[in-house]
Amino acid sequence: MERMRQPRTVLAWANAAMLLLALLLLAGFFGRFHPAFDTLAHFRAHLSVLAALLALPVLATSQRFLAFSVLVFAATSFSTTSFAPHLPGQVQADFSPAPADQPLYRLLQMNLRYDNATPGKALSLIGRTKPDVVTLDEVSDMWRSKLALLSAAYPHSIFCPYPNLVFGVAILSRRPFAAGSEPVCFERGAMAVATVDFGGQEIDVAALHLAWPWPSHQAWQIGAISEPLSELSESALLAGDLNATPWSAAARRVAEAGALTLAPSAGPTWLYWRLPGLLRFAGLPIDNVLFKGDVIVHDVRTLEETGSDHLPVQVEFSLRLPADEPEDKRESAIALVGRSLSLLRQSGSISD
Repeated sequence: MERMRQPRTVLAWANAAMLLLALLLLAGFFGRFHPAFDTLAHFRAHLSVLAALLALPVLATSQRFLAFSVLVFAATSFSTTSFAPHLPGQVQADFSPAPADQPLYRLLQMNLRYDNATPGKALSLIGRTKPDVVTLDEVSDMWRSKLALLSAAYPHSIFCPYPNLVFGVAILSRRPFAAGSEPVCFERGAMAVATVDFGGQEIDVAALHLAWPWPSHQAWQIGAISEPLSELSESALLAGDLNATPWSAAARRVAEAGALTLAPSAGPTWLYWRLPGLLRFAGLPIDNVLFKGDVIVHDVRTLEETGSDHLPVQVEFSLRLPADEPEDKRESAIALVGRSLSLLRQSGSISD
């Protein structure tokens, strides 16, 4: 009799665990109603995998219908994460192919970690990749002196220190800030905005570092920066550590406040620093990129680690030509090709 009770007890516990995970998954879809639910949404992928793993062995028992239902719900929930960005209802955009006849720019997003023991790795990465613009989070006092070493290569910058001098954001740029504009800090160093001139086209570049989700004050902070987000220019590129996954209500609120579009996720960017790097696949994709207007994002990818608990994110983008320029640009390109062919014929390199 005791042997019969034991399998039933195990099955009962498995059913209870499956139902609990299913309820937590379901609650995560109601992040709009309370930030506590949104906190659960950040772990939707993890909860989905756990629920599916629990359901699989129960499929072989008398509770197979319940297990199958949980398995389907877990799979559906998982499909709404950034691992399946092309399903209906996703807020992310597809990548656009890089243009062959237009300049390609790069932005590097980095959460430096305020107490990084190897700052040289981050400086080296910037020096090797040579991005046009760098957006930085957790810019502590220690980092100010380190980043000063880049001032010759990046003469245009804004630093927004947080009141505790531990956190803060910054923007470094090779490209000049737009004439007559002044970069601005918002919400006690949580966001920086600078209007950058990319070869005559000006766009707002923003660096953002949000607080942790509920029970921390992330939801309140998004409300506090909603106005400056809404005042971003018609063409803008925002990058930062949102401490929020792309499928969360928090990320959607940021996007909606600035009329921005979330770029496809670079994948897991954060992992608890005490865990080994081989578990990076189980981290959270909380370093994200948003854009609008004439900004066309072509690629978002993570780069090698730099001593932080976040991976750097590199963004490749171009700018859509103004409506009155494409025809002139095409005519100039055709004329250039014609001149090149004429020179080659004259030199005998090609024949008619």
